[in-house]
Amino acid sequence: MQNELNKEDAIYFAPVLYLNDVSEAIIFYTKAFDAQELRRWSNEDGSMHVAEMRIGSALFHLHEEVSGKKELGPKTLQGTTVVIGLFVNDPVALVTKAVAAGSELTSAVQDYDYGYLQGNICDPFGHHWMIEKKI
Repeated sequence: MQNELNKEDAIYFAPVLYLNDVSEAIIFYTKAFDAQELRRWSNEDGSMHVAEMRIGSALFHLHEEVSGKKELGPKTLQGTTVVIGLFVNDPVALVTKAVAAGSELTSAVQDYDYGYLQGNICDPFGHHWMIEKKI
């Protein structure tokens, strides 16, 4: 018996990142993380409503804020309770690239005694990221 999940049965996280400007965020995540835009949905006025993106095989969505539903981004809320963990082959290179693209370095990449190499950044939209690798 195979121990792998079929694609139809796959379970994975796909976070939705709320923010004010989806178009600006697409540009940032493309520069900072080599993210690829998979598809988008626009509003009647031509502004971007939602974008589906991926970093490697990690799927995520960008969504404009919806104040009536209290679906707001960290900038509007003045903080966040979530850190997005992103496992990559070279955390130092990705953190360096993300900072060059406009992220704030909040914790330098370092080895931790629990077996991870990791560093933290805050992107221009207020989302916190932990860039990491198991060592």
